[in-house]
Amino acid sequence: MQLIDPKHPAYQRLWVRIATVAVCFGWAAVEIVGGDPFWAVLSAAAGAYAFYMLFWTFNPQPEAAAPAAAPDDDGEEPAAPAAETPSKDGQAK
Repeated sequence: MQLIDPKHPAYQRLWVRIATVAVCFGWAAVEIVGGDPFWAVLSAAAGAYAFYMLFWTFNPQPEAAAPAAAPDDDGEEPAAPAAETPSKDGQAK
């Protein structure tokens, strides 16, 4: 089960990944200063997990380029009609 999906478009920007990790470790520091080691350990673990998912295993996928539009050729004849389709009784129309 993934808690952080590194393929999500929100994590494509570097500053978002840095901010996510920094907030987790920053909150761990706040909890240490406040004297609550349990929440500090949980926040630090969340920061370590975020660092692992967003930096260590992060594999950025390039944006898929839209296919170039084919130019219209005005000199072509219209496409040939489709092959005859059989009717319900199996005979061609």
